Amino acid sequence: MAYQTLLFDVKDQVATITLNRPEAYNALNLPLASEFFHAVLEVDEDPEVRCVVVTGAGKAFCAGGDVKGFTDNLAKVGVLLKELTTYLHGAVSRLCRSPKPVIMGINGIAAGGGMSLALAGDLVIAAESARFTMAYSKIAATPDGSSSYFLPRLIGLRRALELHYTNRVLAAREALEWGLVSRVVPDAEFPQALAGLARELAQGPTLAFASAKRLFHQSTQESLETQMELEAQAIAASGKTEDFKTGVTAFAQKQTPTFKGR
Repeated sequence: MAYQTLLFDVKDQVATITLNRPEAYNALNLPLASEFFHAVLEVDEDPEVRCVVVTGAGKAFCAGGDVKGFTDNLAKVGVLLKELTTYLHGAVSRLCRSPKPVIMGINGIAAGGGMSLALAGDLVIAAESARFTMAYSKIAATPDGSSSYFLPRLIGLRRALELHYTNRVLAAREALEWGLVSRVVPDAEFPQALAGLARELAQGPTLAFASAKRLFHQSTQESLETQMELEAQAIAASGKTEDFKTGVTAFAQKQTPTFKGR
């Protein structure tokens, strides 16, 4: 489909979704949230896509919800917020459950729902100038977009509450130290680093990535024994894939494997 509020590109088995409301710091209004949800569904269903990148246009990744839209619709803001979060939460859920690696490319400020979206990535690559802030309590709002789920798991309950209560702004290096970011690169190197990592993952053992991603998410709610049983089933299943045969053969012959995602 044709998109009006985001850029959508598929190249070398990497799908890149770029939030494209730079004049509003890519704030999420209903059109952008809806299109983002549909773009996520599109990449999830495309068998040619083996890695997904989400980033922002201009100086921001995403400034969160479009506050101007909230003020313009105060009489029915509950309906607006429920519709907006339906799209955002649907997209986050699909990205987290997608078998494909998902990279969040944080090119600038990630605030409110933008920070929540960043947390939902499998890997998070940040430019040196990127900044992270919850921002919700500034408008007397509560978290959405998955942050109340991921933040305590990533940084602990006390730090999560601190970020919400104080709206502390984390620089990219601080976010890296806290475990919110996988890698920080200089601004000038950010596009190349993001594209390079995406290509690397797109050429990896896609089915093994998918199973590992599922295992790590399941581990938050399973017992040790149940989790190990899931691991046993998953690794046995991976042994039946074409990529596994390619990998072990290449390893034995001291060669570099070429994975096909099958």
